[in-house]
Amino acid sequence: MSAISVKSVFRIFLSLILSLVLAFGWVLLLSATPALALPKTNINYTNINLSDRDFSNSDLAGGTFVAAEMRGTNFQGADLTNAILTKGVLLNANLSGANLSGALADRVTFDGANLTNANFSEAIMTRTRFFDAAISGADFTDAIIDAYQVTILCEKADGVNPVTGVSTRESLGCP
Repeated sequence: MSAISVKSVFRIFLSLILSLVLAFGWVLLLSATPALALPKTNINYTNINLSDRDFSNSDLAGGTFVAAEMRGTNFQGADLTNAILTKGVLLNANLSGANLSGALADRVTFDGANLTNANFSEAIMTRTRFFDAAISGADFTDAIIDAYQVTILCEKADGVNPVTGVSTRESLGCP
């Protein structure tokens, strides 16, 4: 008789544990919030030729432009918040007034681009080039940029971003 009662107690204990695990899992499932917010849109232009396209004033927040060819593309006033531009080619592109805050723009070529009044705050721009780019009024607050590029940018940094009110020189930490 004691063997039966031990089995019964074990079954009750096991079903209680299983019920608690399932209840706990259900509560976690119902109250779960994503660790990384998903983009508002499913924009994915990976490895696409977007040369000379017009994206002016477009909502491209969270978009993916990995290794995209964007020569001469117009992003004037576009929202590229948290966009991924890794290995993008933006030669002579127009990003004036664009919001690229929080963007991942590593290994991007901004040579000859118009970055006037653009917001690059908290963007990651390692191994990115800005040769002959217009940066008047651009905000680079808390952006991660290679020291060599910062030196080059500081040579021509001027103006104040009309949206953030931060001077370009101050945002780059220029002497």
